[in-house]
Amino acid sequence: MATVTLEIADRATVNQRFLDAFNGNQQGQYISFETPEQLFRTLTMKRWELLQVMTGAGAMSVRDAARRLRRDVKAVHGDVQALLAAGLLEKNEIGQILFPYDAVHVDFMLKEAA
Repeated sequence: MATVTLEIADRATVNQRFLDAFNGNQQGQYISFETPEQLFRTLTMKRWELLQVMTGAGAMSVRDAARRLRRDVKAVHGDVQALLAAGLLEKNEIGQILFPYDAVHVDFMLKEAA
């Protein structure tokens, strides 16, 4: 099963993961956000629903995704563009969109303000 972890991580953490991978250590699949605000601005409820519909479903057209969500194609297209820009979705060679994971793990911790 291909699982992606969405996380809040600072630059040092991401850089260390890159160095560990470069040295041959398996890291898994991560998509990192610098702040909780960035994560929540990117993953609105409508976009989260889009990812739910696409998880494990294979490639599909924007129109097909909109039909599954029972939403307007233009609105779904806007959400697709935002998720493509964030690296959460991919496009295949014929222009279909793809969320290439079977599961999503979200990992972050809320701490006391300093």
